[in-house]
Amino acid sequence: QVQLVESGGALVQAGGSLRLSCAASGRTFNNHVMGWFRQAAGKERNFVAAIRWSGVVIDYGDSVKGRFTISRDNAKNTVYLQMNSLKPEDTAVYYCTVAPPTTGWGKIRDPDEYDYWGQGTQVTVSS
Repeated sequence: QVQLVESGGALVQAGGSLRLSCAASGRTFNNHVMGWFRQAAGKERNFVAAIRWSGVVIDYGDSVKGRFTISRDNAKNTVYLQMNSLKPEDTAVYYCTVAPPTTGWGKIRDPDEYDYWGQGTQVTVSS
């Protein structure tokens, strides 16, 4: 059974940085798509970033481009989300997720394409 465990969420001031981690286990991830989504209170879940396990970065959400960086460490089976220049509107629960290798570029922003989800980690950015 696939398990995704996020960590690294915290309370941070605007302009600060955080690095989220997602430890993946339960299967071999060859060219799976690893994604980060976020959900603010009372709002829908939104795409943040995605990377193929092979290391090819697929895409970033428009609101985080230039500030967030997704990466992975195959040896540790871990995906990271480095978040810089944080803004209060980045406040949300951040979820790590995985989609099949066949997931096309045109669908990687759709949460329905993803099979497994972590429990989420809270990021709060104060102004």
